[in-house]
Amino acid sequence: MLHINKLLLNNLDPEQLFEAISSALWERTHHHYMTLATLESSGGTDRLRSLDIPLSRGQFKIGDQIPELIEWIFEKQDVQEIEILGPDRIETFPHPEIARILKQEHIQSICMIPLFSRGKRIGGMSLGSQKEHHFEGAILRLLELVAGQIALALDNALAFQDIRHSRDKLVEEKLYLEEERAQDFSTQEMVGASPSFAKVLQQIETVAPSDATVLLLGETGTGKELLARAIHERSRRKARTFVKLNCSAIPLGLVESELFGHERGAFTGAIARKVGRFELAHLGSLFLDEIGDLPMELQPKLLRAIQEREFERLGSTRTLHVDVRLIAATHQNLAQMVEDGSFRRDLFYRLNVFPVRVPALRERKEDIPNLVRYFTQKFARAMDKRIERIPGEAMEFLVRWPWPGNIRELQNLVERSVILSPGPDLHVPMSEMALPAEPPSPSAAARTFEDLERQGILDALKASGGAVGGPQGAAARLGLKRTTLHSKMKRLGLDRNK
Repeated sequence: MLHINKLLLNNLDPEQLFEAISSALWERTHHHYMTLATLESSGGTDRLRSLDIPLSRGQFKIGDQIPELIEWIFEKQDVQEIEILGPDRIETFPHPEIARILKQEHIQSICMIPLFSRGKRIGGMSLGSQKEHHFEGAILRLLELVAGQIALALDNALAFQDIRHSRDKLVEEKLYLEEERAQDFSTQEMVGASPSFAKVLQQIETVAPSDATVLLLGETGTGKELLARAIHERSRRKARTFVKLNCSAIPLGLVESELFGHERGAFTGAIARKVGRFELAHLGSLFLDEIGDLPMELQPKLLRAIQEREFERLGSTRTLHVDVRLIAATHQNLAQMVEDGSFRRDLFYRLNVFPVRVPALRERKEDIPNLVRYFTQKFARAMDKRIERIPGEAMEFLVRWPWPGNIRELQNLVERSVILSPGPDLHVPMSEMALPAEPPSPSAAARTFEDLERQGILDALKASGGAVGGPQGAAARLGLKRTTLHSKMKRLGLDRNK
């Protein structure tokens, strides 16, 4: 008893505690089989936390979900007495994999030990032997004496594990929030009074108090992230964390780890446990930008996390439960992607609960003057400059500009203008701005080719004095057969006499 109590006091990790208990008990009981199962903290399904067979270890990984185990062992949750099972009862074991192991190890007797701590069942432990009447007399008495101490030590180890996990999560949240604060975003930057933008703000005010999933649709640079933050700050979750992830900015192989986290050793380079964005956003909001770029193989796992509010870290079998409000955004046509087979239909329907279309800047030209003035003052303060006036010519140019990059382009241009402004007037480099040339349409290209072909034939006819055939005729000058040139002239409506 003293030896076992010393081991219990020196191990606060549940897995290490199990190994210590198994080794210490084996020296006294010489068992051939031992399991430890724990009840989830949420009161859900029991899990086989550890399984130890001295001569053939590693049959199960820690954390495997074996619901039949405890249901079969303890049909009543308030049963606290140790139960001894003989060969007849062992043969009726309902879980086929464990039944196979018991048969393989020639187990003839199992001692079932319920683990209660502070009046609540936290799990169960079982020891097996190849002898039918092994767990009797002094061995049974020892197990009765140590059961309470083992349960208390296990309860403390699980509590310590939860505290350590919470601490790690708080550290991750702190680092994440510090990064977010450094980006200096604020929903006060939502400048605009145009009818199209006012409609968006009204939709946000309507949906924000609920926990409904919001899908923000719009071109790149229209401020979808700012609107997502506004939804969070107007919701009941505003006191909790707002977490974001750009699905297109993360390498393909790391997206799952960023979303759901990973365990140490889950893959090459995973030297420590990582808390994923879903865990960071627990009780808060998760913003998934460019959701259309999410890999197809990850979409089922995301769908499960949204619908069931549960997932597993990469490299773990332990199910984690979260309460997250999801906000997604994309510039792509998800409905068309569904038809093309590049986006799951069920995930699209789950995201498209409350779609909000964010207008492009060219659709809300009335807001451009206010946006220009806002960004001008913002950057002037940051650069310790004093910009008092925006010339009318510059403002008129900015309002007329089509803004293919939307508000992001406007913001960058104003910042550049403030840098270039030596005095109180904003200097906009209008002469340096140019739109990229658009490729001509097929019809325009066809007309251009026909015009060139017609003009070439006319020039050849003029040089030949109107002669089509012959050594100096238009056909020879163009490198064509006479009949071919006749056909082209007929198609283009040309008359050699004109």
